[in-house]
Amino acid sequence: MTTKLMGQRVQRVEDQRFLRGGGRYVDDVDPGPGVLHAAVLRSPHAHARIRDIDVSGVLDVPGVHAVYTHDDLTGPMAEPLPVLIPHPALTHGRTQFALARDEVNHVGEAIAFVVAEDRYVAEDAVDRIVVDYEVLPAVVGIEASRAAARLVHDDVPGNVGARMEQAVGDAPAAIAAAPHRLELDLEIERSACMPMEGRGTVARWDPATGRLVLWTSTQSSTGVRAAVAAKLGLDIGRVDVITPDVGGGFGVKIVHPWPEELLVPMAARALGRPVKFVEDRREHFVSSAHERGQVQHVEVGFDDDGRLLGLDVEFWHDHGAYTPYGLIVPIITSTQLLGPYKPGAYRVVFSSLYTNTVIVTPYRGAGRPQGCYAMERTMDAIAAYLGRDRTEVRAANFIQPHEFPYDHGLIFQDGRPLEYDSGDYPASLEKLRKLIDWDGFASFRRECAEQGRTVGIGLACYVEGTGVGPYEGAHVHVETTGKVKVATGLTTQGQSHETAFAQIVADELGVRFSDVEVVTGDTRRMPYAVGTFASRAAVMSGSAILKAARRTKEKALRLAADALEADVADLEIVDGVVGVRGTERSIPLGTLSVLSNPLRYAFDEASKAATQFSVGDTDALPVPEGEQPGLEGTDFHSPPRATYASGMHAAIVETDSDTAEIRILRYAVVHDCGHLINPMVVEGQIHGGVAQGVGGALYERMAYDESGQLLNASFMDFLMPYVSEVPDGIEIDHLETPSPLNPLGIKGAGEAGVIPVSAVIAAAVEDAEGFPVTAMPISPSDLFSLREEHSS
Repeated sequence: MTTKLMGQRVQRVEDQRFLRGGGRYVDDVDPGPGVLHAAVLRSPHAHARIRDIDVSGVLDVPGVHAVYTHDDLTGPMAEPLPVLIPHPALTHGRTQFALARDEVNHVGEAIAFVVAEDRYVAEDAVDRIVVDYEVLPAVVGIEASRAAARLVHDDVPGNVGARMEQAVGDAPAAIAAAPHRLELDLEIERSACMPMEGRGTVARWDPATGRLVLWTSTQSSTGVRAAVAAKLGLDIGRVDVITPDVGGGFGVKIVHPWPEELLVPMAARALGRPVKFVEDRREHFVSSAHERGQVQHVEVGFDDDGRLLGLDVEFWHDHGAYTPYGLIVPIITSTQLLGPYKPGAYRVVFSSLYTNTVIVTPYRGAGRPQGCYAMERTMDAIAAYLGRDRTEVRAANFIQPHEFPYDHGLIFQDGRPLEYDSGDYPASLEKLRKLIDWDGFASFRRECAEQGRTVGIGLACYVEGTGVGPYEGAHVHVETTGKVKVATGLTTQGQSHETAFAQIVADELGVRFSDVEVVTGDTRRMPYAVGTFASRAAVMSGSAILKAARRTKEKALRLAADALEADVADLEIVDGVVGVRGTERSIPLGTLSVLSNPLRYAFDEASKAATQFSVGDTDALPVPEGEQPGLEGTDFHSPPRATYASGMHAAIVETDSDTAEIRILRYAVVHDCGHLINPMVVEGQIHGGVAQGVGGALYERMAYDESGQLLNASFMDFLMPYVSEVPDGIEIDHLETPSPLNPLGIKGAGEAGVIPVSAVIAAAVEDAEGFPVTAMPISPSDLFSLREEHSS
């Protein structure tokens, strides 16, 4: 029988291509002869008015084909880029123009676009453009934005793009009446995801057919398609967007469109030749997107057991110069902050603030690391205040297994109720305690102290909303060879979709895994899709693929029942062959695919079986009413609300008494994403997430000066963890509480590894050093300064 693949550690099929250098990224795309190359003039100032742009020195440069400024843009192209996710609380949303019109609001903002024979000529031409700026004072950082002594946008009072409040019960009153009260001030600095492949776009225009083909490194091919069609005035059906292999996304590539995704096809259509743009690393630092920066104030009331009675949180979110992605990040922080706990009365209010810095859009975790940090630092503070074990305080506040579904009474980022679908938080905590040997740590600490070593232990819990809507779709088609082609519209940036989705189809359709081929991110194959973000691919597309495979299977069984003169209930599909149980009668799926498509002409031996004089009852319709030719199925999955994965991390760290270096000795993870499609893939996601979390906790920050210049815009200066800094042998255990909201019973896993790491490391360092850690990331110099502050 066909081996069941769901839940198995199937080796990634993608690796064969990638490890042999067969990956095909945007820069590898050959759009045809005569390809031109583009470069962008970017603002050197964080805040300035543009008095004049002189391009006369460029026009006669050999090899330059075009130079564009905002004055050359017309119609929708001349309008601001869209606010992709409007929200009633976003009262002062602002977005940039494809090319700056009158003002620039961060270093790196696009001002002019040059197209030339090659990138070298284009870059040289960019250097010849002369811009007359009136430099304006810059607003850098949350403190300066809140002070509002200067404004980023003249028409945005107080630099506040949005202010939003949600409340359940009367939190201030509950806190005032509680036996115990605490206040905390917390901070997380900016960081950025830095995928190995930056942004890139290639476009080809066919004037004969009026069709545009666009290759772009994106997390939403259908989003780019819609945006390009709208801005260029094209019928959406005449725009094809293809996402080749993507060298990392992590959220920065979810913005659609980036200015270049509009300018490249605009130039290709105007010049009648293919055009390519690929950003360099400095451009990525200063013109893509950052995340994380928040300042938080927490007030909490609790009883003698540490049980929350009231929680009141206010935070200020730095969203940079523009708000193309709306309020998604701070909304997620405000709602996912609650984690696995019952907060009693809860109030949260946030202000989303403009600064003269790079825009903020979701970065792996998307507001959850900040929320987890606030909640878990609060839990640790309560435990310290009461002198109780940190795990006991958490356990006292857990939502219990019998309480699911659990409605927090809030609205999540998708506009749906914040209602958890499933989980078992006490079981997860018990697993984590054993995995990290929580009870044995005191003995380990004593042993280390005898050797002159300082160690600490920390933990953090989180809940992650995953699989948000509105939908994803899939198409499954059985070829006449018996091979199965699967198409889904969302894109892939390394999540093993070709493997995991093939496992689902192979199981459902009863075919060999090797006979399934998966294509993602090509609007020619699946024009209706949303995108890859928010840990939604497996939940959304996986469910759609399962449904489409079921439709295909149902049709195959109907056709086989006819051909084999058997009852559908007596049929089974094994290794791509439909057979009658207990007999020798069978028919391959490939043959059924032939029979499903009545033909007039025979093209080969197989198609002879489907011609009009070879098939079926002459009294029956060749294609029955309600049927379609072909052995295939299309379906969509649209959930009522998000699924909620969860997990808990713990770490043991050592802090050097002389250098203040922080070394992670052990790291443990317990994760619940419902049923596992491929445990090896999930563990790979966790490893990658933890690595990014370690970077955010110990190394990575965006170092802006007061004039808005990013001082560490290179890999020489922006520190990322090497393999030597990532915990070796991360210990992982799984819990599976299936979601009732999709047919696979799964929840997302893509962002789990990164969410609690800053909270875990802060807790462990605090435990080692004996004084509060309230700001992250924490570097050796930060820790050294804290030691001096507390010793004095």
